[in-house]
Order: sequence, then structure tokens, then C-alpha cells
Amino acid sequence: MLGRERLRALIPHQGAMCLLEAALRWNQAAILCRAHSHLEADNPLRRSGRLGAACGIEYGLQAAALHGALRALAAGGPRPPPGWFAALRRAELYVDRLDDPSFGALSVAARLERAEPGGMIYGFRLRATGGRLLLRGRASIVLPGG
Repeated sequence: MLGRERLRALIPHQGAMCLLEAALRWNQAAILCRAHSHLEADNPLRRSGRLGAACGIEYGLQAAALHGALRALAAGGPRPPPGWFAALRRAELYVDRLDDPSFGALSVAARLERAEPGGMIYGFRLRATGGRLLLRGRASIVLPGG
């Protein structure tokens, strides 16, 4: 398991914008993370006292960024430069907001669907502690120089 300090060393998201708490497990194809930041009053994505479900996309993107960094390090390379979120497809939101305490900790899963030198495609899912699916989607990420 990787804790928050190690996560911050691997992804560009810092301070309160690092939404993930831990990486529970990962392999070359996927990663599973945990987060509680959706319940924090100072979550930087909150607007008018609420955290809309679409903010969960950022959780999925951070899990993908972490997975990319871990894959690069495992291959003996340096931490990759930050990529850019380029496209979102098949996004499905099953709740209106993420800041419902009944959800408990969020399970944030990202799966690498395609990787090329210029970028990658990740599928992601957020689930509540009890397994309820909160949102899912696919994101394209472009890497610098690609």
C-alpha cells in the first residue's frame, strides 16, 4: 500500500488537490485507490457547499496519473511528465453528489485500456464502501512531446 506522502511524490497534484489517500494495490493493467477527501469541507472541488458527482472524474484521473507513474518506475524509467486530460467518453454519473457520508470511503479504480508513446486511455470507476457504483467513464490523456 502507498500512502498519501508517497502519492504526492508521484503525481503532480499537491496539497488539498491530491484527492487520493492511498493506493491499495496495482499491477501493470490497473490500480485501486482509496479516498476520503470527498467528505472534507475544504475539498478544493466543492462549490456552494457541495461536491457534485462530476468531480469524481478528477479522482479517476488522479488514479490514472498514479498508475502511469508506477508503471514507468517499475519499468526502470523516470517519473513521467504530467499529461493533459484530452477527452472524456462514456461518462455515467449514478448519483448527484459525492459528499454523502453514507458512501464512506471511495474506491477509485483505473484500468489502462491503451498506451502509446503520445498518450493513453484509461477507464475508471468510483464506488462507495458498500460497492455501489457512483460513476464511471473513459479518459484520454496526452503526454508532452507525443
